[in-house]
Amino acid sequence: MAGSEARATSFGQVADDYDRVRPGPPEAALDWLVPENCEVAVDLAAGTGLFTRALQRRSRQVIAVEPDDRMRAVLADRSPGVRAVAGRGEDIPVPDASADGVFVSSAWHWLDHGQAVPEIARVLRDGGRLGVIWTSRDRRVDWIAELDRLRGPYAVRPGEDARPRPHRGREVMLPENAPFENIASASFTFTRMMTVDDAVDWMATYSGVITAPAGERAAGLARAREALRQRADGDGLVEFPMRSSCWRADRVPRPA
Repeated sequence: MAGSEARATSFGQVADDYDRVRPGPPEAALDWLVPENCEVAVDLAAGTGLFTRALQRRSRQVIAVEPDDRMRAVLADRSPGVRAVAGRGEDIPVPDASADGVFVSSAWHWLDHGQAVPEIARVLRDGGRLGVIWTSRDRRVDWIAELDRLRGPYAVRPGEDARPRPHRGREVMLPENAPFENIASASFTFTRMMTVDDAVDWMATYSGVITAPAGERAAGLARAREALRQRADGDGLVEFPMRSSCWRADRVPRPA
């Protein structure tokens, strides 16, 4: 099993495909997550800019913070008008109290929360929004859970219970005394149509697949391809049930 650091830094190997086939958030999730009058938004661990570009529709200025040069290069190329900077959630290159919102899309589980949460609180203005979102296949659907089992041996092994389980990374637990209030969570479902080839490319952009031994990766993706072919319609398209899991909180005002 590859270490967490290797998995966290693996996405740059597939940056172009990541941007091409990974899903963006639905508008309903953005409505819920991004506050009105969000003038300055920071997208942490922004990757290739999928969520960054969605934020551009809601915020006058978007600052994308991404540590991987390969991911950030794709982001800068495909996200005109965005300020793309090198940095991490634990070390955000943004002044104190300068952002109306800080957002983390599909990356909260990679952060060191003990360091990142105080840093996010530093960057946010009083009352500013911390928003966290994961957007992916809806694993509560049986065939999606089975697809995840098929795509690789690091997931659910044959003979194990493949019923939907809570994703261990999709919980937001703040450190004690973190200066946030008005905590809430919500989820939003939608569907996505994809060709089998694009769907397999999508499967291949997850860290467990990227870092798996080549033979295991190829075998898992071949199993997934066959399962998807059986679900495809007459036009060769597969309809995926999707889900955005969202969490938000507001920064407590600083002492006078």
